[in-house]
Amino acid sequence: MSNKPSIPKGTRDFSPIEMARRNYIFDTIKKVYKKYGFQQIETPAMENLNTLVGTGGDESDKLIFKILNSGDYLAKADEKALQEKNSNGLTKSIAEKALHYDLTVPFARYVVQNQNDITFPFRRFQIQPVWRADRPQKGRYREFYQCDADIIGSDSLLNEVDLIKIIDDVFTELFQGKLNYTVSINNRKILQGIVESVGEQDKFEQIVVAIDKYDKIGLEGVFKELKDMNIPEENSLTLMDLLAIREGGKIIEVNNNKDLFKLMFNQLGFLSQKIGNTINGQKGIEELEFVFEKLEKLGLKTANVKFDPTLARGLGYYTGTIIEVKVDNFPSICGGGRYDDLTGKFGLKDVSGVGISFGADRIYDVLLDNNLYPKFEGDSTQVLFVNFGEKEQDYCLPLLFQLRDAGINSEIYPDNAKMQKQMKFANNKNINYVVMVGSDEMASGKLTVKNMLTGTQEALTISELIEKCMNL
Repeated sequence: MSNKPSIPKGTRDFSPIEMARRNYIFDTIKKVYKKYGFQQIETPAMENLNTLVGTGGDESDKLIFKILNSGDYLAKADEKALQEKNSNGLTKSIAEKALHYDLTVPFARYVVQNQNDITFPFRRFQIQPVWRADRPQKGRYREFYQCDADIIGSDSLLNEVDLIKIIDDVFTELFQGKLNYTVSINNRKILQGIVESVGEQDKFEQIVVAIDKYDKIGLEGVFKELKDMNIPEENSLTLMDLLAIREGGKIIEVNNNKDLFKLMFNQLGFLSQKIGNTINGQKGIEELEFVFEKLEKLGLKTANVKFDPTLARGLGYYTGTIIEVKVDNFPSICGGGRYDDLTGKFGLKDVSGVGISFGADRIYDVLLDNNLYPKFEGDSTQVLFVNFGEKEQDYCLPLLFQLRDAGINSEIYPDNAKMQKQMKFANNKNINYVVMVGSDEMASGKLTVKNMLTGTQEALTISELIEKCMNL
C-alpha cells in the first residue's frame, strides 16, 4: 500500500488562482521598487554554511536549515562529536552548505564579491524564497518569499526616508485604503543608550532579545527574562519605564498626522532627558528626529507611523534605524533596518547599508482574509475552441494562433470529446467565450461564439472576436 503524499509542515502548494494573487503582490512591490531606482539581482538558494552562521546572532543560527554533504557524509564526520552526540560539532563536519534564512546576508556576500562591478550607492531588490527552521503557526512558515530592497554604500538617512515612503506606496496600493497598518520605528542606538543608562551595556544583546519578545510575552514576561539574567530589580524597573514612554502617565490619543509627529518628537525629547549623555542614545535620537522631520514635510498617504522604543528586531546585524509593519491580528508583514558593517565579515569593512523586506506570504494571507484581491480575469483562458473533429480542428488552428498573437489567452480542446464534456471544461476554467465551428461556419467565415456568462450566442469574424476580447 502506497503512502499518502504530503508536504513538509510550514510549506504550501499554490493553485493557479493563488499564483495569480501572489504575482499581483510581487508585481506591485516590483513596480514600486523600480520607481525608486532599485535594480534586481538573484543569489543561490543555498550558501556556504560559514557565510550564514554568526551574522544574525545565536537566535538566527538556530533557524538555519543545513544541507548534508553529498555522498557518504558520515565518512568525514567528527568521530568525537558523533560519540558525544555533540550536534553543533558534528554539523561542521557533515554539512558545508545551508539554505539561506534571509536575503540580506547573501546580498552582503554578493556585494563583497562584486564590489569592482557595482556602482555605489547600490540600490538592489531581490524577490526569492527563504527557509527557516521555525515552528509553523498562523502567518509563520518554514518556506516563504521575501521581497527585499537595500541601499548599500551610503550613510545618508534620506535612504531610511525613501524606504518608509516605499512601504507607504506599496500598502496604499495593496490595501486600497481599506485596511489600517502601523509602521513602527526605533533605532538600535536608542536601545543601546537605554541599556547603557542603567549600567547594563555588557548584556546588551541578551536584553535586546528579551525586549524583542515584548509583543508576545508582555512587560511581565520581559521583566522575568531580565531577572533571569541577574539584572538588579531597580535597573529592570528603570528599563521598563523607559520602554513604555508616556506623557504625564497617560497615553496620548492621536487623531491626525500633525498630532502624530508632535507626539513622536515629544517622546524623543522625553527620552533624551532620561538617558542622559549616552553617546549612542543621543545619536539614535538625532537620527530618528531627522527621519521624522522629513516624513512630516513629505507627508504619508495611508501609513500610520509610530515611535516604538520596544521595537528591537532580533537580528544582531542591525545598528541604527529599525522598522516593522503590522496589521491587527497578524505577525509582522514588513521589516528592516540599518546595518553598518555586515560586509565586514567578508572582508569589506565600514560599508553601511539599510533595507526592508516585505513578507509576501503574510501579505497574501492579509489580503485574502480582508477580501482585497482584484478579479484576475486576464490570467486564465479567455477563448476556447470546441473540437468537433479533424477537419474542424485544422480550420480552427490558424484562428487560434491569430488570437494568441493578438495577446488573447486561447486554447483548443485537444480531443474530439462529447460537447457536454467540453462545455463543462469551459465552465470549470471560467472561460469567457466558447467558439464553435462546423461546416456552416467554415463556409461563411463567421464563427459561432457563445458568451459563457450570459449564455448568448452571436456570429463573429475572427477580427470581430479579437476586438471584442481586447475591449473586455
